[in-house]
Amino acid sequence: QVQLVESGGGLVQPGGSLRLSCEASEFTLDDYTIGWFRQAPGKEREGVSWLQGTYGRTYYAESVKGRFTISRDNAKKTVFLQMNSLKPEDTAVYYCAAHLGIDYSLRVRNYEYWGQGTQVTVSS
Repeated sequence: QVQLVESGGGLVQPGGSLRLSCEASEFTLDDYTIGWFRQAPGKEREGVSWLQGTYGRTYYAESVKGRFTISRDNAKKTVFLQMNSLKPEDTAVYYCAAHLGIDYSLRVRNYEYWGQGTQVTVSS
């Protein structure tokens, strides 16, 4: 059964950095598009970034472009989200999700498998 486990969240001051990890089990990253999403209190879940397995293409939402970097380690079956220059508005629960095949939409409904989420809080 496909499982995703996020880790790496925490409390950080504005301008700081965190690296989130998403460890996948029971599937090959090359076959999937892995997306990172976030949900702040009272707001809808929104897409942050995706990494397409077969060709390694990446995409970032405008709100994080230039600050966040998505990458993967195939041997460890892990996808990372390096978050730099964090802002208070980045505070949210961050989820990784997987879609079998290619998806460039970052639409929540297109992703079949989800992790449990990890809390990121940016505050002084």
